[in-house]
Amino acid sequence: MEKTVCLHVTEVARNLDLTVLEPGNGSVVFSTAEIGRPGLQFTGFYEHFLPQRVQLIGNAEMHYLRTLTYEDISQRMERFMGFKIPCIVCARGNMPPQALLDCAKRHAVPVFLSDMRTDDLGHRILSYLGRELAPSILIHGVLLDVFGVGVLLQGPSGIGKSETAVEMIKMGHRLVADDVVEITRVAPDRLSGRAPELTRHLIEVRGIGIVDVRYLYGIGAVNAEKTIDFCIELELWNENTQYDRTGTEGRSQRILDVELPTTRVPVSPGRNLSVVVEVAARNFRLRKLGYNASEDFHRKTRETLER
Repeated sequence: MEKTVCLHVTEVARNLDLTVLEPGNGSVVFSTAEIGRPGLQFTGFYEHFLPQRVQLIGNAEMHYLRTLTYEDISQRMERFMGFKIPCIVCARGNMPPQALLDCAKRHAVPVFLSDMRTDDLGHRILSYLGRELAPSILIHGVLLDVFGVGVLLQGPSGIGKSETAVEMIKMGHRLVADDVVEITRVAPDRLSGRAPELTRHLIEVRGIGIVDVRYLYGIGAVNAEKTIDFCIELELWNENTQYDRTGTEGRSQRILDVELPTTRVPVSPGRNLSVVVEVAARNFRLRKLGYNASEDFHRKTRETLER
């Protein structure tokens, strides 16, 4: 089933830098990020017309409408808006004819105006709606930006995720989300995480309470959103568990149908988790650049044994 989102016209206008000419019923329902250019529809051709798209009126379409009388525009708009289109966006600062606005009011279709070029505006709408309509979930964890690497900390409550995050912030790294992470699949193989608006910039430290990282450490200590590169699962040390000693285990977990590299880190008294997380992020960057210390170690071991 396709995902749909219902957004207030003022929110759409604010996020896309648009002016509201006609609010319609006060909201817009989006079911696709694709854009429609209704030039052919204005002439009466409706084969292969997809009314669920945002209808973007550019320079050519607007100048064509201005060659028509009020009655002609009204007749054509009645048919056009009768398909229950989500909204109309007029580009290049071109004010639509009054007949279009009057018809939009009767059909409760929101109409927006933008000064942007048509192509640039279309790309902005595609990007915005692609983000809004992307699959997303909420998970328990902490998301950090460590040396530009998005590190997701997971583990049971009370194991020390938030305390580790505070230590990481003191070391110069940035908090993205604490306790609840909103994860969105922004591409077939890429996940992005951010904090819900209610908990943005906040972190819970047991025994102290809720603190605002932005005010305690400055705006440079937070990041609004970050691509998630890998996950660290924190768990209490268990002497009966075999932990990866050489980095060749290659574990992963699937989130929103995206494979996320995952490593288990045991937690025991006296272990400096912030340093471990920092080393993991540095090592991840090295692997991305083509150097794998584990593989290099095994290669040297084989060569030594062969000699």
